[in-house]
Amino acid sequence: MPRATNNVAAKQRHKKVLKLAKGYRLGKHRLYRTAKDQVEKGLQYAYRDRRQKKRHFRRLWIARINAACRLNGISYSRFMHALKENQIELDRKALAHLAMHEPEAFKALVEQVTQA
Repeated sequence: MPRATNNVAAKQRHKKVLKLAKGYRLGKHRLYRTAKDQVEKGLQYAYRDRRQKKRHFRRLWIARINAACRLNGISYSRFMHALKENQIELDRKALAHLAMHEPEAFKALVEQVTQA
C-alpha cells in the first residue's frame, strides 16, 4: 500500500503563514520556517501592544494636559484635583482634545476651576 502524504493540508498551512508574513523583509516573507517564527512573534507583539496602546495614549494625554495647564499657570495635579472637587467629569482624552484643538475653551475651564 502506498504511503499517504499530507501535501494538501501542509500546502494550505504554508500558504496561510506566508500570507500573514506579507511585507516582511528578506527571507521572512518567502521561507516558511523563518516566516512562521516571525508571524508567531508578530502575533505576540500584537497581543501585547493592544494593551500597551492604552497606556501610551494615557501618557500622551497627560503630557498634553500638563503642557496646557502650565501655559495657564497651574500644575497638572492641582488642575485634576480642582476638576474632581468641582465635580467636572471630563476624561483625559477629552481634556487633551480641548488643550490641543480648543485652547480658549481649555483656558476658560482652568479659570472656572481656579475661581471656585
